[in-house]
Amino acid sequence: RFIAKPCAITLGIQDSGPHRAQPNAILEKVFTSITKSPDGKRLEGLSKQLDWDVRKIQRWFRHRRNQDKPTTLTKFCESMWRFTFYLCIFFYGIRFLWTAPWFWDTRQCWYNYPFQPLTSRLYYYYILELAFYWSLMFSQFTDIKRKDFLIMFVHHLATIGLITFSYMNNMVRVGTLVLCLHDASDFLLEAAKLANYAKYQRLCDAFFMLFGVVFIVTRLGIYPFWILNTTLFESWELIGPYPSWWLFNGLLVTLQVLHVIWSYLIIRTASKALVRGKVSKDDRSDVESSSEEEDVTSNNTKGIFSTSSNGSNRLNGHVAGGQWTGE
Repeated sequence: RFIAKPCAITLGIQDSGPHRAQPNAILEKVFTSITKSPDGKRLEGLSKQLDWDVRKIQRWFRHRRNQDKPTTLTKFCESMWRFTFYLCIFFYGIRFLWTAPWFWDTRQCWYNYPFQPLTSRLYYYYILELAFYWSLMFSQFTDIKRKDFLIMFVHHLATIGLITFSYMNNMVRVGTLVLCLHDASDFLLEAAKLANYAKYQRLCDAFFMLFGVVFIVTRLGIYPFWILNTTLFESWELIGPYPSWWLFNGLLVTLQVLHVIWSYLIIRTASKALVRGKVSKDDRSDVESSSEEEDVTSNNTKGIFSTSSNGSNRLNGHVAGGQWTGE
């Protein structure tokens, strides 16, 4: 409110939403009481009742759905908040872990376990991360419901479960490594979204490409060969198969599966960017595509527009691409 909004206004971002639908009592009743996306049979019935063309009714419903979506200014403020948090918590974690012995030798995570001291810096690092992910969990139900709702719900559950579980079992040393590793790429994604809202397309694309490289290196390289190696093998070797070993590693492996899915989506989006010269449209956008695309897909010809808003490009709960118009 006091920082992000003035920054957005300075960059020329207006507090104006999508085109509003023309007032119509009959269509409004259908929208609020029956369905927000009528099928072909209902569209034909409404067309006869109102003496409107079917495509005009489709356009009305699209505008009506979009007018409830947050404005670009609102999304800029949200992304700036997340960017600020991810950036600050990442550098805090790096500064803290740089002097920690287990950062350089992961076997230190298990020496003298579970009798390892919990310092105040370690405690606040954990509590801040846990509070933030709980806030993401709650806001997911009040925010726009996106196509990746389920996968992000699983991600938040796994993350909160891991943070809580590792704290209760005093596995905070390896927990800090997981947290810092995940924060390494998130602020780059938010930076790309900020650049998109400000209409700096080249900067947006550059940040997204950098995000993709960091994400894949950390999640498909460092995470399995550094984190999973110590939790699966070094812990078994040094302290044996403790009772919660299976649950703890099960949650970590669940995260790795999500990493693989998101990495695939990132690579697919980056490939489109190289072909087209810029990052393609965000397929999980919360603002819908053109009326022509919607009309085609609603007439049972899905798949013609491979990058329509009915696609599945989504990653890390935020975006998988490009002009970022909806995200």
